[in-house]
Amino acid sequence: MEQIPTSSTASPTENVRLGILSMLLAMVLMTIMNALAKILAESYPLGEVTFFRNLFALLPAVAMVVAAGGRGCLHTTHWQGHLWRAVVGLTSMVLLFWAYHLMPLANAVAISYSAPLFLTALSVPLLGEKVGAFRWGAVVVGFAGVLIMVQPGPDMIDRGAIVALTAAVCYALAMIAMRQLGRTEKPVTTVFYFTVISTALSALALPFDWITPDAHALTLMAGMGIAGGGAQYFSTRAYSLARAVVVGPFSYASLIYATILGWLVWGDVPAAHVMIGATIVIASGLLILYRETRRAAAPAPQVDPCPKTQAQSAGPVRTA
Repeated sequence: MEQIPTSSTASPTENVRLGILSMLLAMVLMTIMNALAKILAESYPLGEVTFFRNLFALLPAVAMVVAAGGRGCLHTTHWQGHLWRAVVGLTSMVLLFWAYHLMPLANAVAISYSAPLFLTALSVPLLGEKVGAFRWGAVVVGFAGVLIMVQPGPDMIDRGAIVALTAAVCYALAMIAMRQLGRTEKPVTTVFYFTVISTALSALALPFDWITPDAHALTLMAGMGIAGGGAQYFSTRAYSLARAVVVGPFSYASLIYATILGWLVWGDVPAAHVMIGATIVIASGLLILYRETRRAAAPAPQVDPCPKTQAQSAGPVRTA
């Protein structure tokens, strides 16, 4: 997710409306990508599924660069930061695709909502941020919701839940990397290099586990990658049109979409404890978002989305 200065030519009402619609569309595309990944993981290796997701996502990523100003968006001096963001982001993606294969789609999505909780906790040792009692309270309550969802007991916790939680931790690390990159890098730059590096890294697994896809599978893979790249574009656009506190909550619509799609395609209906835990986690995430938005309430300067010269810092940006 990106937070970029809004355009001075659009009215606040139009920005809010378009921002919300962009976020809702991003979540529809994200759910489609997740569902296609779950379908493909039933017949193809995870490494191969991940590779094609990233390969076809290059199409919307390149389109984002062209729309934002072309080659000027590609300038960077932070290669190590982009590489680390790609490594942890790709790891999170592989684990999440695996979780989709192991458990109902809505369950995995619900558990993945714990990522902001891990982000808040990890931001203290890794970013040196100060977290007040209010946000720590939200984190504790949120993790209580996670425990309700995974229901640990004397027996081993469900493997899918463990995988989904690990994916959430890796995504939290990716968000920390994106916060650091966001101090100097444009959102489109981060998205582009993540897609390029992730494609190259995921290709390393192909010689070890490969099944040649037929035309039908290749079509699904293309749809998965384009939907994933489109979701990145529209979530970026949403945060450029309205404040995070306005559009951020609408990202949780993905749980509704995942529940509906999981029921239609696989006949899965989340258990009551999953929905109760997810509600607690979502509420905690919204509280954290609200407090962080209040802390960062200072208006950002108006800048071009992607100047054709060296990128300058435009204040803190959030990327996903």
